[in-house]
Amino acid sequence: MPVDLNRFCRPLAFLPARLVTPVFIHCSRYRKGFMTDTIEQYKGALIHHGSLSRRIYLMDLADADPFTLPDELVGLACRNGYSKIIAKVPIGFSDPFLECGYREEARIPGFYGGRDMMLFLALFLDSNRAVAKDGDDIGKIAVMAHALPHSPVDAVAEEFQIRQCTPDDISAMSAIYREVFPSYPFPIDDPKWLLETMNTHVDYYGVERGGRLVALASSEMDLVGKSVEMTDFATLPDWRGRGLALHLLRTMEDGMRKKGMLTAFTIARAASVGMNITFARAGYRFGGTLVNNTNISGGIESMNVWHKSLH
Repeated sequence: MPVDLNRFCRPLAFLPARLVTPVFIHCSRYRKGFMTDTIEQYKGALIHHGSLSRRIYLMDLADADPFTLPDELVGLACRNGYSKIIAKVPIGFSDPFLECGYREEARIPGFYGGRDMMLFLALFLDSNRAVAKDGDDIGKIAVMAHALPHSPVDAVAEEFQIRQCTPDDISAMSAIYREVFPSYPFPIDDPKWLLETMNTHVDYYGVERGGRLVALASSEMDLVGKSVEMTDFATLPDWRGRGLALHLLRTMEDGMRKKGMLTAFTIARAASVGMNITFARAGYRFGGTLVNNTNISGGIESMNVWHKSLH
């Protein structure tokens, strides 16, 4: 559906953005590591936005008014020149977004409390961004991966040990993330970010060989909704091709079940054959594709959503 931007941009241009006390502010900037976007509260919701991915990501509706927020997000996007909004919304609050021209890109059953559906709803403010330039290829990857049977995982080779990371690992973790990713939507190379998230709602896991970390991943928990994102997978170049991501994922699932998480999901690079196969082999189901969604590894890429019940 074409979007009439004049509907939003002209009247809202006279209204300043109302920002509430921010949570984890990392303004778009260059520092020693990644350039990242900003996470903050806006109109009662938690959003991630900035010039890196040129989009707004509604991460949590929280206390926002679902009837006014869809338009307010478009106004914010217009003022900042963003070309996409992607909203993570409970299905029961989706109608105001759909009526505003948003469209469903993906869904995760049981996202809230193991019962209620979550939708990823997108609005494109630039028609060019709505079309994935590699759409045929990423479609084939998704179909191929989804057709794979759930297969058991052999034990990890004896030379590797998988364990949960601690604050003592943060320096090594930062170095690995900086080496693996030319760009990333969140500042996972920032030791302060790693420590703060580790102390609140993220469990980081690593593969160690000879006392040195060679691969990482994280489990980012919604402690209220009991869903967990399996994310931030990174393996140093010399140790790729050994299935370490799949071994990490199995260990992470065990840990998340013990913590009472009910639904696991990931937002994986759609063009990454290896990561899509990893989640398919682990029994995850394909939930949809977020087109031209995230600046990762040096450019904006489409992302595939995979999900799995843990209970």
